[in-house]
Amino acid sequence: MDRRLLLGLVLGFVGVVMFGATLPFTRLALGEMSPWFISFGRAALAGLVALVMVVATRRPWPLREPATMRALAVASLCLIFGFPLLMAVATQTVPAAHGGVVLGLLPLGTALAAMLLAGEKPGVGLFVASAAGAGLVVAFALRNGGAGAFGYGDMLLFAAVVVCAVGYAVSGRLARRLMGWEVIAFMLILCLPVTLPAALITFPWGAPVGAASWAAFAYLGLVSQFLGFFFWNAGLAMGGIARVGQVQLLQTFVTVGLAWPVNGEVPDVETALFAIAVVATVALAQRMRTRPLPPAG
Repeated sequence: MDRRLLLGLVLGFVGVVMFGATLPFTRLALGEMSPWFISFGRAALAGLVALVMVVATRRPWPLREPATMRALAVASLCLIFGFPLLMAVATQTVPAAHGGVVLGLLPLGTALAAMLLAGEKPGVGLFVASAAGAGLVVAFALRNGGAGAFGYGDMLLFAAVVVCAVGYAVSGRLARRLMGWEVIAFMLILCLPVTLPAALITFPWGAPVGAASWAAFAYLGLVSQFLGFFFWNAGLAMGGIARVGQVQLLQTFVTVGLAWPVNGEVPDVETALFAIAVVATVALAQRMRTRPLPPAG
């Protein structure tokens, strides 16, 4: 395997592990915080840290690059507002296990978005392997409480998949020209005029919030919303959006594994078997041929 691709896959997997802890820590924080404060507050916290980093490192602002600013705006709308809010509203009307279905379909959606928006040409074999992996994760989610009639919440979840896939494709293409951390940093800074006031409005003023909830919130802001994208964006840029996007098939099982120490939810043998099968499909996807990545720009 090409070294650049291998490094891209490793970086992508590190990002997936960081993202995989998002749901367990969100559940922990929800015990004493509102979902609105968690959503806006974590983006505001990450945005303030990003602002400090950009100023401290004296990175040039892309304000005079209209194409870059448009791409940053689209990625921000998708990944900082669209996907989290669609998921938050959807999970109020459908079982939580439907989130596993979303994670199962997202890599396939990311491959399609990479082809349509980022100029990549994934082969048929990669789509077949991605569809097989999606089927396994969807089957796992449905066997663990995700069954039910198709309704409004499911349409929101499908919309969340589309929005997130577009965000990944756009931010992954940006990461070919900017450093991975710069992409997410400028996205978060661009959103501060909205996220910071919203965080202050929804802040749990006067409500008793324990140290565990604040620690979980800090993880969501500093790691899930910021640091994880350092690795994820860099991985997408190095290994290809469509290829590295398949690694996210593993996120459901990372979440299940991390829910054991964080939430006391012990995984079973069936989960391990599904995880092994998904790993096999991810490995198969990496062996499929794709056309070379287009030049940065």
